[in-house]
Amino acid sequence: MIRHCVFVKFRNDVGVGEYKAIHADLEALRQVIDGMDTVQFSANVSPEPFARGFTHGFTIDFRDTAARDAYLVHEAHQRAGARLVAALEGGTEGLMVFDLEI
Repeated sequence: MIRHCVFVKFRNDVGVGEYKAIHADLEALRQVIDGMDTVQFSANVSPEPFARGFTHGFTIDFRDTAARDAYLVHEAHQRAGARLVAALEGGTEGLMVFDLEI
């Protein structure tokens, strides 16, 4: 299994409604991408001082690397990703992605 971890720095002017819409876009991908499983989305709640400005994050579990790779190039992911990046501080500078093999 691959756990796709994404950490973001939302711009200050992005509201809760947009956070929810982005999460809904990501969740909807489960219907069109085979092997895509659980999507978890949250604000950072860590009391540790190491967030480096990242305010929110989400994880997506994939059955295997093939499912993750199909997600990466899928047109629905490209649209959802563009919406996410548009809401971030500095665009892709406000994004960190890390995949774990579980």
